[in-house]
Amino acid sequence: MRIAVNTRLLLKGKLEGIGWVAYETLRRMVKDHPEVEFHFLFDRQPDPMFLFADNVKPVVLFPQARHPFLFIWFFELSVTRYLRKSKADLFYSPDGYLSLRSKVPQVVEFHDLNFEHFPNDMPGIHRWHYKRFFPRFAHKAKRIVTVSEFSKQDIVDCYGVDPSKIDVAYNGVNEVYAPIDPERQAAIRARYTQGKPYFMFVGSLHPRKNLARLFTAFDLFKKQTASDVKLVIVGEKRWWTEPIQKAYDAMDCKDAVVFTGRLSAEDLHLVTASALASVYVSYFEGFGIPILEAFRCDTPVITSDVTSMPEVAGDAALLVDPFNEQAIAQAMAEMLKPEVREVLVAKGRERAKDFSWDQASARIWNSIVKSIE
Repeated sequence: MRIAVNTRLLLKGKLEGIGWVAYETLRRMVKDHPEVEFHFLFDRQPDPMFLFADNVKPVVLFPQARHPFLFIWFFELSVTRYLRKSKADLFYSPDGYLSLRSKVPQVVEFHDLNFEHFPNDMPGIHRWHYKRFFPRFAHKAKRIVTVSEFSKQDIVDCYGVDPSKIDVAYNGVNEVYAPIDPERQAAIRARYTQGKPYFMFVGSLHPRKNLARLFTAFDLFKKQTASDVKLVIVGEKRWWTEPIQKAYDAMDCKDAVVFTGRLSAEDLHLVTASALASVYVSYFEGFGIPILEAFRCDTPVITSDVTSMPEVAGDAALLVDPFNEQAIAQAMAEMLKPEVREVLVAKGRERAKDFSWDQASARIWNSIVKSIE
């Protein structure tokens, strides 16, 4: 069997979100199925770390696809041509994009449809592309994989897709995430926050991650508790917007906010494992991997009570209304209580056991098999 795979997000040193999901699931799938010939379709020269086994054939297609017009060129021309030339039995795309022109059976993974609900959170050209093409991708696909029951129902509701065509493969969490000893925690706090305890947020600094309300809530928390706790923000300011900037500028306690930028997987693990709590109060998520990363590190979690986040967290986190800054601040104050953190850490440790990349990879593979039977 010959399977072509969209691997354009496998970029050394730049894996995030969907790129990590692709990396973790594909490296397992390739090794579990040595009888299959995998053609990895990159849009630039790949790093050898992504050629997981001898049954992977790397292919570089033109152009480098990082703009909607280039997406169309890459998937509708270059990918279509390659699928025909290589006589691929199936095309699998872990980041939502398909070739509408190809007659080869295709399996797509949709992580969420945030752009359908909050279209103004992204630039106009990207909004146009998502809203024009993703409904067509959903109906073109032989099968759809998604990462939560919430996202499955959202795809059904938004695009009228038959639910029997959609398979759920929960994300896992990188094995590097684990608790660390108090001495290392102290060293990390000394490095980032002058030794002070801290709440942390990790993710793309995108409007739907709710940073504006997080800043306001943290300011309220500081005023109400007079605590010396800081707020560490991990991520690039690629989607930083004027409302986020205004919320930050309005803070009285902005000197207690620390921006780290992007961190390596190792450093992110250490920052997560040293935090007083993870505050992940996005207002729309298809899954929410940082919740599991914190659970694995014995770090308690505050997260939102909307979309997929209650499904992932279960009863192992403090759930809050992400649109209510006072509720977020109150949850932060609760995290100052050792007994609250102790209960949440124990529950989080158990909850994390329900998710693994091995299971995610196997479920995606099952969806692929269904598509070619």
